[in-house]
Amino acid sequence: MKKTGIIGGIGPASTLDYYSGIINGYRAKTGADDYPEIVIDSINMTGMLSAVQNRDWDALAAIIVDAINNLANAGADFAAIASNTPHIVFDRVLKQSSLPLISIVDETCKIAKAKGCKKSVVIGTCFVMSNGLYPEAFDKYGIPAAVPSVSQQETIHNLFFPNLENGIVVPEDKKKMLEIVDGLLAEHHADSLVLGCTELPLMIKDGDIDTIILNATQIHIDAIINYILV
Repeated sequence: MKKTGIIGGIGPASTLDYYSGIINGYRAKTGADDYPEIVIDSINMTGMLSAVQNRDWDALAAIIVDAINNLANAGADFAAIASNTPHIVFDRVLKQSSLPLISIVDETCKIAKAKGCKKSVVIGTCFVMSNGLYPEAFDKYGIPAAVPSVSQQETIHNLFFPNLENGIVVPEDKKKMLEIVDGLLAEHHADSLVLGCTELPLMIKDGDIDTIILNATQIHIDAIINYILV
């Protein structure tokens, strides 16, 4: 069995989802009584966000690479970053990584293609929405992906901090988020929605909105479990 390495702490609430999701998913898929081995390197989210806000991609990559090295030293066989935002520098990190990496973006693209999605709307932090992260990746799979306008990005981003990032779903915030998403899906004639932030599944659930929901967090967790079992 492969030992999983998780770069977590970005944020803490979603890291818990990865931990429990990998364990529960592994046991459900195998029917086994044992548990997958997991090591977590919990990085300083404030430091990471500072690098992102300053667009210091070298510093951001260095933070992630350092965490990967810690995981490798702890015996991990592969690693995954439990957050969408650091994937902005995924290709840069991959070139320096001492471990194989599983990308949340690539895995989401694969599932979108498998589900026959024709056009997606992507929501997440301002960093994810403004850097072309998902649209560029989706384009390689022949699927257009739209992001909100600059003003909408700011509104959505502000719904993450501080509550949702800490695992707290405020009903008024959820209502506002769903109203924005409904408008975006209609505006762009999209048939699917990418939850491009690992905390978003805490707020938006299946059945909340009439479209294909691409829960990047769960997709990533499923890909990790599959990799463990290969």
